Amino acid sequence: MLTPETPPTEIEGTRFDKKFREGLEKMGLHRVCDLLEHYPRRYEDRSHFDQFPENPTAHPVCLHVEVIDCQSRFGRGRGRRWFEATVEPVSGGNMLGNRIVLRWFNLAYIQKIITVGHELVLFGQPKLSGSKLVIDHPDFEIVDGDTTTADAHMGRIVPIYPLVSGVSQKPLRGLAHRALHDITDEQLPDWLPAGASETGLTRAAAIRQIHYPDTMESLQAARRYLALEEFSQLQLILQTRRADHRAQGGVVHAGSGELLERYLAQLPFSPTGAQSRTISEIRADLSSDIPMVRLLQGDVGAGKTLVAASAILLVVEAGFDAALMAPTQILSEQHFLTFQDWFEPLGIEVKLKTGTRESGGDLPLFSSAKGEGKRTGTLTVGTHALIHDQSEFENGLGLAVIDEQHKFGVDQRQALINRGDSPDVLVMTATPIPRTLALAFYGDLDVSILDELPPGRGKIITGIRLTSQSKQAASFLLDQLKEGRQIYVVYPLIEESEKLKAGAATVEFETWRKLLPDVSMVLMHGRMTGEEKDAVMSQFRSGEAQVLVSTTVIEVGVDVPNANVMLIYNAERFGLAQLHQLRGRIGRGQHKSFCVLMIDPDAGEARERLKILEETRDGFRIADEDLRLRGPGEVLGTQQAGLPDLRFSEFLGDTQLVEQSRKIAEAMIEAGRK
Repeated sequence: MLTPETPPTEIEGTRFDKKFREGLEKMGLHRVCDLLEHYPRRYEDRSHFDQFPENPTAHPVCLHVEVIDCQSRFGRGRGRRWFEATVEPVSGGNMLGNRIVLRWFNLAYIQKIITVGHELVLFGQPKLSGSKLVIDHPDFEIVDGDTTTADAHMGRIVPIYPLVSGVSQKPLRGLAHRALHDITDEQLPDWLPAGASETGLTRAAAIRQIHYPDTMESLQAARRYLALEEFSQLQLILQTRRADHRAQGGVVHAGSGELLERYLAQLPFSPTGAQSRTISEIRADLSSDIPMVRLLQGDVGAGKTLVAASAILLVVEAGFDAALMAPTQILSEQHFLTFQDWFEPLGIEVKLKTGTRESGGDLPLFSSAKGEGKRTGTLTVGTHALIHDQSEFENGLGLAVIDEQHKFGVDQRQALINRGDSPDVLVMTATPIPRTLALAFYGDLDVSILDELPPGRGKIITGIRLTSQSKQAASFLLDQLKEGRQIYVVYPLIEESEKLKAGAATVEFETWRKLLPDVSMVLMHGRMTGEEKDAVMSQFRSGEAQVLVSTTVIEVGVDVPNANVMLIYNAERFGLAQLHQLRGRIGRGQHKSFCVLMIDPDAGEARERLKILEETRDGFRIADEDLRLRGPGEVLGTQQAGLPDLRFSEFLGDTQLVEQSRKIAEAMIEAGRK
């Protein structure tokens, strides 16, 4: 009897060769339940095929064709060869004599598979090559007389699965079809509570429909049901993590607040309302014996560092140490200099620990006004080196601050937390996270949002220009340099690439030296050592260098108020959120600033996408647009290590579905306590 634990190769009536078995192992399809959760990547509606095209099409087409000619071709150049198969509609109703040439380059084995007389189902996009209509490297299947699983492959909406070497589409589809036929609904029980999904489906029905949908509407309903299940399982992980962390108990890490009051009093400005609100939220957390795990979101320039400083002062005044971890040496050193400047008048020791250097000073330690001579804690700023450092925090780690947290995985965050005994945790990001993504991936954190920018920031004007307009750009830069300003010029690549059509910093640096011959200029990129980057940034911060040509290594941690112009070349290659981050390096002083997005003349479609950067500086609005355009997979990248990959990430934009999954998980945890 077939069960979910049965190996797929033991399904009755199936027989496969060694390569296929090895391929299934490689794909992780060890059991029938694994096979049934290996969802299709797309579908072909083979209940009716697309009309045989006479001209190139804007989209791929699915055709049922017959092979009428096969040829091996050889071209100029060593090893240049390809195989052609000429096809026409299988129905024989080709009154106009339309034909398409299928081409495969340097794939000799194809000519051993396809021959004249074969019927094919193919999927690809026709284009013109000379006077011929061709499809290069189409997906295809040979239609044969096998009637045992014929209804799995033709006459319906047919699944197309992700594959690996050794596993081809048709036998895998037949295997899944047989498994679905033999397994019962009772063997696919619901995981979601009854009535949780408005689709009206059960788990068994959803799995059957996602493999072999009756209609495209029923397919969407199945995906929605399984997305809710997947999101609820993710929320259960996050909510359990949150509950476990809170159950561990913690320590009150807040001092009286005298240091904080002295710090705020010395500032030449008042905190914004959003900063004051967030400081109060964090102070309440630090005053509780429930461990704080809080995410601080703020747009570029919203003042997260001031909030972090306030939290650190409350902790060190209570006699505990604090650590601030940043993803790059540049950002770590920027924080070190900032906190040293802020904390030195208060007598707080600030240390720097990176992979290449350590620094610290014998500063006088603060004594409380009560005359108890109580020693305060210290602040250590560093990179990943804080995780690997073996020395203990002398006063016990009371607060771990993780800046630009999306650059770290969950495991790295936890490694720093483990260096203390239930420390409070504050994670910060200057990349605004769309609300649905925050709900979905940060459900174990409390969230504070800085949605207000401090006054006095310079205006930023953003415009889109062409990369071919570098000479005009140079003229504009010269005008700004004459005013005493400094400039960033950013490129996506370090060195030229044969595969990518994009500017490279090392090459274009020489171009700019010719365009601006009497201007002091420096170059920075990710392959330079920490010491080399330090030297470059020192020259730029001091004003010794007027122009910094760089890669995106300056995305975070660079604060030069006198720099008011940024040229970003091949801006079409960046996401909106990253461009917004880069733009945040200017507009940090009183001067009017200019961000120029230089796009390739052939990237006209990018102009529409980038227009939102001309319209707004609201990072949350930009993040929402980035999510809409690129999807959550691209926006999140691979930064959330420790969480499962989502197979239905397109539904992350559905706030209602994400919120419902959170409620389901919370109810399940609550029910488990009873």
